[in-house]
Amino acid sequence: MKTHGNRYLRFVALGDSSTFGLGDPVVDGYRGWARLLAQALDDSGYDVSFCNVAIPGATSGVVLDEQLEQAVSHRPDLAALVVGVNDVLRSTWDPGRIRDDLLTCAAALTADGATLMTTRFHDHERVLPLPAPLRVPLRNRIDQLNAVWDDVYAAYGGVRVDLGAMPEPLDRRFWAVDRMHPSELGHRCLARSFAAGLQGLGLEVEPPAAECAGGIPASWRRDLAWLVAEGAPWVGRRARDLGPWAARRAWNEVRPAVVR
Repeated sequence: MKTHGNRYLRFVALGDSSTFGLGDPVVDGYRGWARLLAQALDDSGYDVSFCNVAIPGATSGVVLDEQLEQAVSHRPDLAALVVGVNDVLRSTWDPGRIRDDLLTCAAALTADGATLMTTRFHDHERVLPLPAPLRVPLRNRIDQLNAVWDDVYAAYGGVRVDLGAMPEPLDRRFWAVDRMHPSELGHRCLARSFAAGLQGLGLEVEPPAAECAGGIPASWRRDLAWLVAEGAPWVGRRARDLGPWAARRAWNEVRPAVVR
């Protein structure tokens, strides 16, 4: 893999709220798996220049339009690109456009030899209670999103973490109160999984500790405050966006019985 010197690494992270660090609060904001991994690399003796340009709520188009230029200007050796769930949860879902966006991003990030870091996503139905009209179509969308990521990985390789093949995401402790963002434990699991992949490429990195430390411990008061300030507005936005689409699907399912 490309490096700018013997022990110097430039690491850039692009994506949405999970890469931004939501679910892993610390005194100065949010930490998250990418920052945990950067710290692990630094603790392992590398001189790490870390840049996290992830934005909560980002889609593949936002990554392309608002994050990619800054990320490429960092001249990365390691480039984490993790996004797509927000695309899945929008009525503007278009897997062809998402594929074009992500392949464009991957090409730009690896053009100078950077190692790409990506994921495959788990079946959200197994950890997130969903209304019946949403379960099958959202599962199908996740499958299509993973097919896009398969294309990206086939073209550009690198390190990939497959959440659907891991037991940890099925553990409630992996998730924050909303079951959409990793908890500190989940972020640490992601960081450790990426560290293991980087070890396979020859980096001498000691994974972050699996035990929680340094974050703000969860409590029902903080969970409630987060749900009021962030969770409920997020659900409202998704309901306004997906509600008409879900209603049409539900009607299409019952319409044959009605017309008979």
